[in-house]
Amino acid sequence: MTFLLAVIIGVLYAAGTYLILRRSMVKVIFGLIFLGHAANLMIFTVGRLTKGAPAFVPEGMEGFTEPFADPLPQALILTAIVIGFGVQAFTIVLFKRTYQTVGTEDLDKMKSTDQLPGEEL
Repeated sequence: MTFLLAVIIGVLYAAGTYLILRRSMVKVIFGLIFLGHAANLMIFTVGRLTKGAPAFVPEGMEGFTEPFADPLPQALILTAIVIGFGVQAFTIVLFKRTYQTVGTEDLDKMKSTDQLPGEEL
């Protein structure tokens, strides 16, 4: 299972990096989404996959009883999901405003943002 997740993480990172290097703004957004999912899966995998009880201390005990699920990777993944959504929302709004200003979604055609669409130099 860990090997399969490692392969999936590698594919997501490769696809995300490839899409970020493309010329289209939509592909850049999808690349960011893939990178976010790959990071979440990596945190999940590094935190060890265990089928166990929730990480609660039973009454009268001083510590966890084996097996238990580690709550730290779960908290990190929840935080990473929220931050990823924020970055994706910001990127979508930024690209939408850029498209309205420049009039194209091709990143190579955005040579100058000093002029408005329809204006000549």
